[in-house]
Amino acid sequence: MRCPYCGSLDTQVKDSRPTDDHASIRRRRVCPDCGGRFTTFERVQLRELTVVKRSGRRTAFDRDKLQTSIEVALRKRPVAPERIERMVNGIVRQLESSGEGEIQSSAIGELVMEGLKSLDDVAYVRFASVYRNFREARDFEELLGQLGGDDIEPATKPAPARDDA
Repeated sequence: MRCPYCGSLDTQVKDSRPTDDHASIRRRRVCPDCGGRFTTFERVQLRELTVVKRSGRRTAFDRDKLQTSIEVALRKRPVAPERIERMVNGIVRQLESSGEGEIQSSAIGELVMEGLKSLDDVAYVRFASVYRNFREARDFEELLGQLGGDDIEPATKPAPARDDA
């Protein structure tokens, strides 16, 4: 592992332990050349994934980019980081176990929307507005109508006042 401070290739592992969710290994490292200390994380990768963009361009799947986009949607929302990590791990696991080497970017977007919908409604709307490229307020109204679905009862008019006096 290359030292991020001096670029040396000779770094030493001082401590290894599993993360809280046991999905990766956290390693504390030290560089004998400059004395710099840093942390790395090691995860299992079942297969190399390629993302096929809407334009047809192909890029390597980037877990960090997925996590960043989810964190942006969840910014300033009361969601624990562990739940975000669990969601990202679940999406990556689904993609890797799908059996496909190439994944459509739209499939990733749908998985993220599905996860956010169960995690936080506001983040779901934020992500959807960018992912579905909302142009007008009407787009938000339609999404909110779908989000509320049958749960929301229409407001009823108050009963007319009776004049018994």
